[in-house]
Amino acid sequence: MTEPPARGHADPMATARTHAEALVEVTGVVAVVVGGSHASGTADAGSDLDLGVYYREPLDVPALAHLATTLTGRPTEVAAPGGWGPWVDGGAWLSTDEGPVDWILRDLGRVTHEWERAARGEFGLHHQPGHPFGFLSTTYVGELATAVVVADPDGEVRRLQQAAARYPKPLRDALVGWLWEAEFSLAVARKATGRGDAAYVAMCVLRAVGIMAHALHARAGRWVLNEKGLVAAAGRLPDAPPAFAARAQALCGGIGTTPAELTAALADADRLLADVRGD
Repeated sequence: MTEPPARGHADPMATARTHAEALVEVTGVVAVVVGGSHASGTADAGSDLDLGVYYREPLDVPALAHLATTLTGRPTEVAAPGGWGPWVDGGAWLSTDEGPVDWILRDLGRVTHEWERAARGEFGLHHQPGHPFGFLSTTYVGELATAVVVADPDGEVRRLQQAAARYPKPLRDALVGWLWEAEFSLAVARKATGRGDAAYVAMCVLRAVGIMAHALHARAGRWVLNEKGLVAAAGRLPDAPPAFAARAQALCGGIGTTPAELTAALADADRLLADVRGD
């Protein structure tokens, strides 16, 4: 893959190489990649430089903390694996002279396992603080497929990245098939309209909208990395229904509180789902 353009940081790839060369000397670190906006070419002046730090246990976390402190010139903590939650894992936020740099830990064995599951059409949605819709297990694969590899001494991450370059058809079929749950969420929401339970109906609608957006990305063979911009990006896909983003945002922005308003909102959601399915 080509290196992303320098934005935000004066020379993000130079900064990434400096960190990566030191990181791969730490016991347990296998490879380092650039991810996020600097990998996609969408970084701006406020963007952090995200570095995916792929590792195998045992990982020398104290050595990582020492390195982080050396690079920043001030005491810097590193969250050990699991310290940021079961799926985001761990890492560090570094404030450097070049700009903010985020180290994001990724267990290479776990990433490989999720790639193998994705290739079979298997995925899971998991609770993770900071992810209001949930953390989709295929995120690990998408991160790797879209990253820029900076350091990979044994070529392990590059080989896995090459395997994940093509979106698996079984996964596409599985995520499009997930639309059954969107329909189910809207169906159970109807039971709460008469009681005016707007909070419950809203949660059901948000769930359905999130599933629709994921299904549209899967149909187009596009990896999803998180919920930020998910609906807007889905609306820009070639096969998205007309005005998908605007209709979905309207549903998420307010469904009313009276039984009549809630019923009307669910009718709009039903029509949006039918259009996503192509009914």
